[in-house]
Amino acid sequence: MIRNCFCFLSIILLTACNKSEVPTDYAEANAPAAIYPDYQGVTVPVNMAPLHFEWTGQADEVVTSLTVADEQLVLGGTKVCPTPSEWQQLAAKAVGGDSIRVDMYARSGNDWKHYRPFGIYVSPDSIDPWISYRLISPSYVTYEELTLNQRCLESYEERVIYDNMLCSTEQNGQCINCHHSQLGNPRRTMFHARQNMGGTMINYDGQLLKVNLKTDATLSAGVYPAWHPTLPNLIAFSTNLTMQSFHTRDIDKIEVLDSQSDLILYDIDKNEVATIENAPTEFETFPCWTPDGRWLYYASARFEYADTARSEEAEAIMRYKDIRYNIYRKAFDPANRLFGPRELVFAADSLGLSATLPRISPNGRYLLMAVGEWGTFHIWHRDADLWLIDLQKNNEARPFTEVNSAEVESYHTWSTSGRWIVFSSRRDDGNYTRPFFAHVDEHGHATKPFELPAEDPNYHRELMKSYNVPEFLLGPVEIAPQTFADALKKEAKAVRFVQ
Repeated sequence: MIRNCFCFLSIILLTACNKSEVPTDYAEANAPAAIYPDYQGVTVPVNMAPLHFEWTGQADEVVTSLTVADEQLVLGGTKVCPTPSEWQQLAAKAVGGDSIRVDMYARSGNDWKHYRPFGIYVSPDSIDPWISYRLISPSYVTYEELTLNQRCLESYEERVIYDNMLCSTEQNGQCINCHHSQLGNPRRTMFHARQNMGGTMINYDGQLLKVNLKTDATLSAGVYPAWHPTLPNLIAFSTNLTMQSFHTRDIDKIEVLDSQSDLILYDIDKNEVATIENAPTEFETFPCWTPDGRWLYYASARFEYADTARSEEAEAIMRYKDIRYNIYRKAFDPANRLFGPRELVFAADSLGLSATLPRISPNGRYLLMAVGEWGTFHIWHRDADLWLIDLQKNNEARPFTEVNSAEVESYHTWSTSGRWIVFSSRRDDGNYTRPFFAHVDEHGHATKPFELPAEDPNYHRELMKSYNVPEFLLGPVEIAPQTFADALKKEAKAVRFVQ
């Protein structure tokens, strides 16, 4: 059944009401179909919204056939957009077995050509139904027009969690960043607001808390967060003195780096912060808990300032290629809130590399990280790739070649099942980051990544915004944007520093 039109042949034929038909007289092109997004050979979760794509080659007419077993859907036009019911019917037959076979036919003049068919595979492993992200222009000055959004992966529904302009004025701008949740719980979320009406906004079981995490004993307010998985009142943060420097003769446009950074632990119930790690010659950042909450992983770079004639910021900028991060971990005793000594997990600097953003899989076996030649902010490094460490095989590390491209890969996270990852990539055009998804099996092997589906397949090529830091959610955040704005307009509660 498709769009209320029924045709019964030797197979169940699902045909759109424009009565498109597969041509019978055609030549074999012996070439792949030219489509965007590239969904050829991808594996998608059973609950994913329909994959919509379009023909990008020259043609006067295009017909596409999608077939699984005894069902066939035939669609006419350059844009291939099955409805949710059509897609679900095909996907249900393809789950864990045959792929959805896609045959595309294009006519130029009187001549039809049939292009090499491809499959779309459907995994029975479902994906978390929502993701959150910032939508931001890839600019360096005008950042106020940004939003923190959430998108349902089972449909194309998108909602604004918070609009940065609600508290920005012409004289006083605001910047929201570093959104996060506890294990995808939409009732335990947080984000930072910088500059005007700044503070850390915490949605703690529906109660909104605005706190100022900066104390006289810490470098800054909390920056990169990691919510403890079993103790909901604890959040680890890095504190960072961050700056940016612009390249004049480099394809990488900008360098974002820290001149100092430490780790702190915030207790929501007690409204207290304590130091986790603050070695004077180390830049500690990007904390991440293991699923049992007994280990804290993080990235840290050893860097000693030598030029007393320059400021720390100036020297760090001059020596930015010397800043390389390794991955460490510290044992954590939840009962006594005590951390053990640091342990080296991955010495990226010994390979002439820098590793950041450690993320542990829900089963505790794998660590996914971003790796580049130097630095911490790999989203601006074209050489940045994702790497995978098998923590059960002597911390064996490898480039995650199945998901990497010639462009940037960064800002990655695991689904709560551990069977899917989402990450930001600039593989489409080199300028805009967009979310890509891949299935990861029990052996740590990934399928070909696919781009976040859009209702209009050309949507992302027309959207002049980058998706920043995609994070999975188990449901939508139900607090209205104006409610967040009203809470942000209140004075931030100062925290207490404890030894």
